[in-house]
Amino acid sequence: MELAVLRQVFFVLFPEASAKLPEEDLNRNNMLRIALQSKGRLNEKSLELLREAGIGIDETGRKLLSKAANFPVEILYLRDDDIPQTVSCGIADAGIVGLNEVMERNFEVDVLQHLEFGKCRLSLAIPKYIEYTGPGFFEGKKIATSYPGILKRWFAEKGVNCEIREIAGSVEISPSIGLADGIFDIVSSGGTLVQNGLAEVETVMESDAVLIGCRGLDEEKMRIVRTLMSRFTSVLRSRGKKYMLVNVPNDRIDEALKIIPSMKSPTLLPLADKGWSAIHAVIDEAEVWDKADQLKAIGAEDILVLSMEKLII
Repeated sequence: MELAVLRQVFFVLFPEASAKLPEEDLNRNNMLRIALQSKGRLNEKSLELLREAGIGIDETGRKLLSKAANFPVEILYLRDDDIPQTVSCGIADAGIVGLNEVMERNFEVDVLQHLEFGKCRLSLAIPKYIEYTGPGFFEGKKIATSYPGILKRWFAEKGVNCEIREIAGSVEISPSIGLADGIFDIVSSGGTLVQNGLAEVETVMESDAVLIGCRGLDEEKMRIVRTLMSRFTSVLRSRGKKYMLVNVPNDRIDEALKIIPSMKSPTLLPLADKGWSAIHAVIDEAEVWDKADQLKAIGAEDILVLSMEKLII
């Protein structure tokens, strides 16, 4: 897309940015622009992921656009529901946003990677005192939601005709004030539903934060994207993991490897004391004590558990 046309599209979509974005900032070469949520539940997690991937973003006096000092990336801060369209039309090359927003906006973007945070579900809920009989229950009913696109497609698949009332915010109070018979909204813990006398009856989709990309990126930008995805994968695989070193009698090595199977191939190192070896393994943090107890039961000694910074693949 020509630069002049690109700028015109951007400022039509985001008029508030007209005084903030310098002329040269849309004319970038060999720099990947990633759109992030400017505030809210995904903002901090997205920036944390970038930092753990070794990408330093200057957040001092945050601007609309921030550049990384040590990686060819710049961050464009937007509202979450604007990110899919911004990526789709090429103003941003990539974005981190909830899968629910991608599915709702239905713009043409590629979902490149699931990032394992911001997990939630989009569900239908009704007053808890009403008996639910299945999707047909909603025939002819009124449903309040901020996600009409996803809900319309789901009801179409089920062959259910109902009235979808699109509202922004405070969806959960709709049944109590007579605006709707039920709601369709994001659910995390379900506490908000309980507080409003609602019961979750259908999960329509699961959502988490995803990395999305503009279709048709040139090879140089795709190279940056692949590097970024590799770093993200390494960070995500390291989370919740511990590095365990354990000394095992040689005649118990096979048993020990069944307890702590390696990621690819066993790492065995002979000790100075003959008849003993050290096994190195990566395990889930939640399994540390259980594995340690099992290893001790077969004669293992000197079990050392270390924190893991990165697992680079």
